[in-house]
Amino acid sequence: MRLGTRWGVGQAAPGTLPEAMRASIRAVEEELRSAGQDTRGWGWTLTYLEDRPLVDLDDGTRVRMVPGEDAALITSVELDTAED
Repeated sequence: MRLGTRWGVGQAAPGTLPEAMRASIRAVEEELRSAGQDTRGWGWTLTYLEDRPLVDLDDGTRVRMVPGEDAALITSVELDTAED
């Protein structure tokens, strides 16, 4: 089992995450800033599902790697039906 971590919006994502995930996290944060969303107190939570990183934002945004590709997928927790 691998332990995850938590960090605040605007802080650097863990360097152990694939660059595609870190880029997606930055894109989500930029979109929130552009929309004027108040994210004070919001955080990201990194967990691992079957040894693959999964990152959730407090608002329900989810970032995961696309299996077999060097690309990340941004969804909402409620709509994430990706099969692992």
